Amino acid sequence: MDKQYPVYTLINECHDCYKCIRECPVKAIKIENGHASVIPQKCIACGNCVKTCPSNAKRVRNDIAKVKNLILAGKKVYVSLAPSWSGVFEHSPRKMITLLKKLGFYEVSETALGAQEVSIKTAEILNSSEKGLFISSACPVIVDYIKHYRPEFLNCITPIGSPAMTHARLLKDKYGDDISIVFIGPCIGKKNEVSYTDLIDIALTFEELKLWIYDEGFDFADVETNPKNQFVPYSAYEGSLYPIDGGMNETIKRIGVKNEIQLIDVCGLHTFEKALNNLNLDKINKTIFVEALACEGGCIGGPCISTDKASLSVVSDVLTGVKNRDYIPKKASTVVDYKIKPCKVVTSEYPLEDILKTLKRIGKHTVDDELNCGGCGYATCRDLAKALLDGDAETSMCVSYMRKIAMRKAAAMIRCMPAAVVMVDNNLNILEANDSFMKMFTGDMYEVFKTRPDGLAGASIDRIVDFADIFKTILKTGKDLHKEHYHVKNRLYDISAFTIEENEIVGAVITDVTSAETNREKISQKAHEVISKNISIVQEIACLLGEHMVETETLLSSIAEDYDERSEE
Repeated sequence: MDKQYPVYTLINECHDCYKCIRECPVKAIKIENGHASVIPQKCIACGNCVKTCPSNAKRVRNDIAKVKNLILAGKKVYVSLAPSWSGVFEHSPRKMITLLKKLGFYEVSETALGAQEVSIKTAEILNSSEKGLFISSACPVIVDYIKHYRPEFLNCITPIGSPAMTHARLLKDKYGDDISIVFIGPCIGKKNEVSYTDLIDIALTFEELKLWIYDEGFDFADVETNPKNQFVPYSAYEGSLYPIDGGMNETIKRIGVKNEIQLIDVCGLHTFEKALNNLNLDKINKTIFVEALACEGGCIGGPCISTDKASLSVVSDVLTGVKNRDYIPKKASTVVDYKIKPCKVVTSEYPLEDILKTLKRIGKHTVDDELNCGGCGYATCRDLAKALLDGDAETSMCVSYMRKIAMRKAAAMIRCMPAAVVMVDNNLNILEANDSFMKMFTGDMYEVFKTRPDGLAGASIDRIVDFADIFKTILKTGKDLHKEHYHVKNRLYDISAFTIEENEIVGAVITDVTSAETNREKISQKAHEVISKNISIVQEIACLLGEHMVETETLLSSIAEDYDERSEE
């Protein structure tokens, strides 16, 4: 098997939606660090996750380079083209063959040739059977589902290779075992089927083929059709019905089976799962054949069908391309014996006490706490608990639990904040208010509101505060406001009001700065008093120093004059 599984995740594009888990019929998805990845051992490559991923994070392994390497190596590479091609590509057979040959393929053949041989052999098996359940081996996803999850029905699968395997054997018998064969169709599961057989080298999807053609720069309109190009070794007939719901059974009817044999069509993996539930093989007293296809509507509903056309149009185009033949052989010319080995996915069983203990980790302490909402992708809370025990899930996947945690954290922060906090709806009714807000604005009614479970919730903000106009303004404009030293009666407030949900919810953080401002004014006043006093003292000192300097100067001048007079004598 390839090192990279056919389905993988682009981690950076995966965004915690869990839709892939919800759509995965076998829950083959592991959540780690908030990102989903495929578990290869559990996956059946149905492609549901690829089709439903809203961020396009689930991708299909691209094998174009491998095919190019085969061609570059000089191999004669034959295409086994799935019959649903006629519903996807708006080309004649000759133009389709010409396009494929321009890509480097040696010849092109129809997988429907193998389908015809499979139908003949299946009819032969059914006609020789007295009773029992038979399930077609055509769909690799159905085969893998039974192999991994319902091995009790493994012996019911017809012991013959799929149409693709049978077709590959037919081509090798005709052109030699040294040729290489590439299957092209709408199925991801075929990439797994290739690893189970040495008959087919590589499987491509229609999406990969279209990408390859685009990269080569081919313009469909400019491709000149070679009139000599045709499907080898010949064109298919009733086998072209296989991709539509009931197509295989229709071919078996044309071959002819006993009247008492029941041919049943089952399309869709969930439908197939229900069809097998509670089925007792020992009580089947007739021959029943089930044409089982994993995709709704058949192969034309495949995950990589790569067309935006209405499914009705695709079915119509497929039917238009079907050719009928007057005689269908009763014996198959090519048969591939196919024995499928069981590979059961072992599901861990956990004691009830372990499940209940795990449920408590996601806030499920009683049965009433188990909402079974499916938000995590699992059908029930207990299924999520089992996935947690398996190591395939994380507690953060529980939406209700994370919501409770977020609300508790927010409530704790709001409750413990020294500042007043309030949230108001668009009707100006209080949604949430912390204790500080109630203390600040309810006055003598504080004790009354404190005893209420919801506190001030439901009260009109304009009956509590005198600045309700601030909330009205923000609800109308959507712009945040900050009011500093906002005067209300004899108080001063710093108010930071902001939008929580535009035009719906507004919040505010309010701080009473009255005391702080009063203290600041007192400090400022005292500082001014001290400064004034200091200036006065300095001025007095300066005056005293000035007077002292004048007296000193006068005295020194007098002494100097007396000294000069005595010198003259």
